[in-house]
Order: sequence, then structure tokens, then C-alpha cells
Amino acid sequence: MKFPRPRRILLYILLILFAFAFVLPFWTGFTTSLKTKRDVIYTTPVEPPPSLTLEPWIEAFNIMEKPLFNSLIFTSLATIFSCIIGSINGYVLSKIRFKGSDLVFLFFSIGIFIPYQTVLIPLVLTMSRLGLYNTIEGLILAHTAYGIPICTLLFRNSYKEIPDSLIMAAKTDGAGTWAIYRRILLPLSSAPFVVAGVFQFTSIWNDFLFGLVLARGSEALPASVALANLKGTTTAFWNVQMAGALWYALPVIIVYLILGKYLIKAYMAGAVKG
Repeated sequence: MKFPRPRRILLYILLILFAFAFVLPFWTGFTTSLKTKRDVIYTTPVEPPPSLTLEPWIEAFNIMEKPLFNSLIFTSLATIFSCIIGSINGYVLSKIRFKGSDLVFLFFSIGIFIPYQTVLIPLVLTMSRLGLYNTIEGLILAHTAYGIPICTLLFRNSYKEIPDSLIMAAKTDGAGTWAIYRRILLPLSSAPFVVAGVFQFTSIWNDFLFGLVLARGSEALPASVALANLKGTTTAFWNVQMAGALWYALPVIIVYLILGKYLIKAYMAGAVKG
């Protein structure tokens, strides 16, 4: 009978410790969300609830129902729009050479590194003049515009891997610019669309600053701001806050469960090659 080598045993121990450290915060949040207010006070966070209750989940959902719906709307639409525009930009900047194309791509690349804080004042003024302040449409426009640079970079790097000979063959057969994009590049774009879509959805969903500044009323309030409001001013109901945090994390978890295997395939296929 062969016994594991000491180095393999040490590796297993380290993996178990890392897994424990990774799961512990989720476990404490989940157990706390199922406790009554009294149990939260008299038990430690890692202890299972003495008496299970779903009241914190119901209370948190009643508070966050509208904000969760708002976030799902503008996050989904902004992700779709930014990916489509980024795909078109990536096609133009990788397969259609024109004077100044490298400079245009440089400006797109610079846009990735612009902090949110530097554009808040002009962004608020612009949204106010357009009549989009405190609206879901305004959040869609802001997140779409801010997501275009990174999506353009992802799609451009992916499309550069497509042989130019394929494009030239299509042009020889009489295909125009739009036909080449629609019939050749789009069918080959599943990998970059998955990568850009997951990245954009996660980034927009977790954004707090734009939601705080651009949505002051309940009509367009994002889930991230509503979750922060669960803290309260005088008392903290940790069971409700933990339930709200899990409600907030649920859509992103679902996205990764659905697209996780496709995301790994996209990475393996070189969707984000530099």
C-alpha cells in the first residue's frame, strides 16, 4: 500500500486551510441571517442558529425588492450595450486600418484607468441637463459609457487573433464591412462576449459610487446603496444585514454558476490575450 508523500500531505493541509478561510465569511453570514435578534446577541457568528427563522430574509427582501429589480435592469442593459459597442469598436480598430486608429485605441485604453471620482461633477451636470438624473436610463448610459473602453480592449485583442486572410477572402467574395462583421466575426465572438459580459455585469452590479451620486430617490435606487442603508443610524440588526448581503450576492452567483464553464473555456481559448 502506497502512502502519500510528505509534500503532498502538506499541500492537502494548505488547501484545506485556504478552503476554510474562503468559506468561513460566507458561513458566518449565512448562519447569522437565519438567527433571531436575540440569538445574534447571545451566540457567536460561527455557531449554527439555535432556532431557525426566515424573518430576516423576508424583511431584507421587502426593503431591497425594488432596488434589486432596478439593479437587474440597468446592469443587464448596460452590460449588453457596452459589449455590443465594444465588439464593433474592436472590429474597427483591429481589422479596418485607418489613419489615427492607433491614437484612437490609445484614448480608449486611457479611458480604462480614469477613476470614477474624477468624472462625478461633469457626470452629474451632464445627466441633469439631459434630464436623466435620478433615472434608470441615466445609470444605463453612465455604466455603458464607462464600460466601452475595457470592452473595446477585450474584443480588439480577441479579433486580432483572427487571420486577416479570412477577412480578405470575404472581401474578395464581395462581402462588405457590415457583412464581414455579422457573418464572420460575430460567430467567432462567443468567448470575448462571455468574458466581457461577466466582467461588466460584476463591475456594474458591485458599483456603489455612481448609484449613490446619480440615484437619490427610491425610483432608481440601486441594490448596492439599499444594502448600505440597511445599516441604520442607531441600531444594527446584523441578521437582516447578512440576509440583505446574501440577496445582493445571489444574482452574481447565479451568473457565475451559469457562465462559469464558458468563462473557463474563454480564458483557455485566449479571449483576453494581450
